[in-house]
This record gives sequence, structure tokens and C-alpha cells, in this order.
Amino acid sequence: MRLARSVATGARALDFRNTVRHSLSYGGVPAEPKFRYPRPHKPEIFVVADISGSVAAFARFTLMLVYAISGQFSKVRSFVFIDGVDEVTRFFEGVEDVTEAVHRVNTEADVVWVDGHSDYGHAFEVFWEKWGKEIGPKTTVMILGDARNNYHASQSWVVKEMQHRARHVYWLNPEPKSYWDTGDSILGEYATFCDGTFECRNLRQLERFVDHLA
Repeated sequence: MRLARSVATGARALDFRNTVRHSLSYGGVPAEPKFRYPRPHKPEIFVVADISGSVAAFARFTLMLVYAISGQFSKVRSFVFIDGVDEVTRFFEGVEDVTEAVHRVNTEADVVWVDGHSDYGHAFEVFWEKWGKEIGPKTTVMILGDARNNYHASQSWVVKEMQHRARHVYWLNPEPKSYWDTGDSILGEYATFCDGTFECRNLRQLERFVDHLA
């Protein structure tokens, strides 16, 4: 019987204090043992954000939010792109004013490759070449953008490779769902290789995504 109970509870350890506290409702008899569950490891977060004009305000707000809740993650690394891509984690390290950090992202990040118009495909290829091998099974990748690619090649294979390596890949889009895959939007090509795509047009929707992430 004891062995069977041990197997059933697996790696859980008896929480003696919690068991005693709950036993008070049974007159001090420990009728319902309580167990401690191991806490899951904090995930690493890679944020890959389009900061082109059409989504700049959304990217700025989301970067600020991610750093506000960064204590929930073991590591946060941020990358921004237009038609080029740059890691901007350094701008947030050891700073008290995250607004100033975001301003530096928008003014100092090396994100223009040719003409400063969105080219997701090229930006993703460069990201993969430089940092793809650093994505691992503890990494959750958050891609922020409207997927409006100015009719360039999607290079969606990069997102597929991210999904193979990462714990999760999520896409946050500030456009209404009715706009997705219209005009030069190619979100559907990328969504195939994402664990979830989310409309994030306001604070409430973003909060729901954060709850999902947790």
C-alpha cells in the first residue's frame, strides 16, 4: 500500500506544514495529505520585434511590458528588425528608465539593410545565421509584427527551424484578424510554424497573452 502510494505521488514530497494546517478542519486528523510540487524552470524569452513605422508603437509598448515582467523569466533577449536585424538586449541591461532604453532601440539599433522597408525574410535569415543556434528547448520565442512583407520572400523556413529548436514560438500581431493575409500580409505562411498567433491590439489582449505565456 505504501509503495503504491509512493508510485502514485511520483516525485512529489509531503508538505507537512500544509497537511497539518488542512487537518484542523478534520479535528486534527491528517485525512488529506498535501504535497509540494516542483516548480517548473523559468523559460528563456527571445523577443523578435518589427519596429518599422506601421507597428513601432506596438513594439515599443511590448518591449516595455516584457522587461516589466522579466523577473518571471530566467533570461530575456531582445532583437529588433526592419529589413536588417540587431540584438538590443544591451540597451536594457542595468538601466532604471526603460523608456530611455526603448528610445535608444529606436535611434541606435542597426536595422536598416537597404531601404528601411520591412523585409521579414531577410531579417529572419540574418537572425538565424547569427543567433539561431542559441535557441534551445527552454526558449520561448515571441515574434511581434504585422507580417506585411512588401512582397519579399517570406523565408518561413526560419520560423520552422525556430519551432524545431524552441520550447514555443508565438506570434503577436497588432492588426485585426480580418486584416491578416490581405494585401502584402503573409502571416499565414508563418503561422503554420507557430504554436499560437495572437491579435494584440490593446492592453487587455496583451494581458491575456501574458497569462497564456505564464
